[in-house]
Amino acid sequence: MTRPAVLNGKSTGQIIAGVFGAVFILVGILGFIPGITTNYGDLAFAGHGHGGEHAQLLGIFAVSVLHNIVHLLFGVVGLVLARTAAGARWFLLAGGAIYLVLWAYGLVIDLDTNFNFVGLNTADNWLHFVLGAVMVGAGIAATKLDKATS
Repeated sequence: MTRPAVLNGKSTGQIIAGVFGAVFILVGILGFIPGITTNYGDLAFAGHGHGGEHAQLLGIFAVSVLHNIVHLLFGVVGLVLARTAAGARWFLLAGGAIYLVLWAYGLVIDLDTNFNFVGLNTADNWLHFVLGAVMVGAGIAATKLDKATS
């Protein structure tokens, strides 16, 4: 089987990891923009805000400065690792596993305590589950597809 020309010599995993990396960077940036992030004045460095209000990306996902920085760093790592097929595979599989661990952590802690140092809410938890599952699935599928087309 031949590789589609649109990939320009990149593996499927590299393309997918690059897209995830770019999206994580975009989300990290958006978390610092008032209006896109509601209750922006309550954006805390870490944790779940103060005064009962929480900064929320798109009015849904709890964010903090630390949470935004983690998204930015995760995105940069994704773009760097997407430069090679092995790095992209590692990013998708390990990054997905990290998000699944973060999902489980968010489920077991009390979100209104200091254990919520990143600043999570229920919407974040379920987004982390979906991200983790999709990243791991994409890593596995891309690896199989790339082996079949090489």
